[in-house]
Amino acid sequence: MYQPDPHDINYSDLLTDISRGQIKIPQFQRDFVWTKERSARLLDSVIKGYPIGTFILWKTKDRLRSIRNIGADHLPDPQEGDFVNYILDGQQRITSLYAALKGLKIVRKDREDDFSDLYLSLSTEPNVDSQIITAEPPEGELNVDFLKVTDLLNADFTFLGSFPKEYHEKLSIYKKRFETYAFSIITVKEAPIDVATEIFTRINIGAKPLSVFEIMVAKTFDDKKAFDLAEKYDELVEELQSVDYDTVSPAVVLQTISAILVGSCDKSSILRLDKSEFIGVWEDAINAIRESIDHLRDCYSAKVSRMLPYAHLLVPFAYFYYKHPRRPSGVKLQRLEDFFWRTSLGGRYSYSVESKIGQDLKRIDEILEGRDPEYDYGIDVSTEFISRNGWFSATRSFVKSILCLLASHEPKSFSDRFTVRITNDWLQRANSKNYHHFFPKAYLKNRGVDESKANHIANITIVDDRLNKQRIRARAPSSYLEEFMSENDELDKTLKTHLIEMTDDNVLNDDYDTFFGNRCSRISEELRKKIIPREIDSSGQYVHTDDFEEDPESTS
Repeated sequence: MYQPDPHDINYSDLLTDISRGQIKIPQFQRDFVWTKERSARLLDSVIKGYPIGTFILWKTKDRLRSIRNIGADHLPDPQEGDFVNYILDGQQRITSLYAALKGLKIVRKDREDDFSDLYLSLSTEPNVDSQIITAEPPEGELNVDFLKVTDLLNADFTFLGSFPKEYHEKLSIYKKRFETYAFSIITVKEAPIDVATEIFTRINIGAKPLSVFEIMVAKTFDDKKAFDLAEKYDELVEELQSVDYDTVSPAVVLQTISAILVGSCDKSSILRLDKSEFIGVWEDAINAIRESIDHLRDCYSAKVSRMLPYAHLLVPFAYFYYKHPRRPSGVKLQRLEDFFWRTSLGGRYSYSVESKIGQDLKRIDEILEGRDPEYDYGIDVSTEFISRNGWFSATRSFVKSILCLLASHEPKSFSDRFTVRITNDWLQRANSKNYHHFFPKAYLKNRGVDESKANHIANITIVDDRLNKQRIRARAPSSYLEEFMSENDELDKTLKTHLIEMTDDNVLNDDYDTFFGNRCSRISEELRKKIIPREIDSSGQYVHTDDFEEDPESTS
């Protein structure tokens, strides 16, 4: 148990500890948002002797990513081996006190606040209804009835004595109240970071809980090694933009590193990672992520990150490439391919993703060791299963798996035979410009075709935005294909790249039933080539109607 230590600290010692870098604001704290007016009310409470709440500090020798400047003051780092007090509760109040009493200027995005412009009204009586410290003097004019707070605390007796004699007693009382005010502190000593951040989260009820990534950014920061996880992640995302994999989440990166270091990737495992080991493995882990992305794009046609059936698939594949830096071949490649399609088609990472990844890392180990892993769930790639369970949603893993299959045939544009460009920008959930219902839904609805059969993966082709929105629209295939035939004298070959046979599927006669059945059959045939048949497949596949990706941004 980590017992809290309640105690008081006076104004002078509080400012000294901040100035020496002994009190720090961890980076996971929100920005300083208080106005001068609110800070003035805080100082008004202090000078009247009112309680202003308790500051909660976490005392530790750990070095976290922290805000070095409180206000505009560049503060030193504490000596190596010394304790640091990180603010868990009271950041706005402590920053207000420090900025006001030091007279600092704080620059915000939309304004600059000069905290030296806080004034003490000597003519105002200190009662409940009055405010004797204000952000501006009345009418903006300074006279002998007003004194800057910074002057009260820092000016010599000669300056203070220059004020009218009737104010001398007040000046002495007010100055003494600041200097002797007992600020209430609770210090949590040497608790691990997950305990400290849990305290922070509970204190800030209603605020967004800290993510594992925010905690790890703080925990792994190392100034001497020039390691800043937030900056490293931003650099990775910027690099991955060139291959349209910039949606890789921070959680997936952390899970990958945890999988490599300890063979599991749940929240507790990540938070227990050793800082030195984390930093030490970073470059090799990121290189493994790069290699796994190349593999997923080249081998399974997950051309962009939004097409990847699960973002979490990067974790076992990066784990593989960390231990096997070169591209696999032969049986090893075949077993890895089987793993990809089974995981993707089977709704594997739609729930309990961290425990599932932990199990799958052992399967990856078996593949690395030259053994064929066993699976405790079957896969059904039959025409009938696809027909029954292929309702289209671009967020379903089963559907995205088949989209990868379609992309592997490098689908060509109906009009000019150029390979269709697939981008993350076009695959946003509400704006999937790459996907076209070959028989438009509006057309099928008018023909009385059920929605579940009309909005089906077997009715989806990958096209470019210009064809989808501007030319095809809601027209029947016989209508728009005839137009494309005048532009493309090899339209039949073009349609084959979409797993469509112009004649056999009777598309020029708008025969949806024939088209639908044949295309389900072709998808089935292509998927059979991707997996290794197993006895457990005969038991059938559990029907997932909720095979959506568990939030890749969070680690439970």
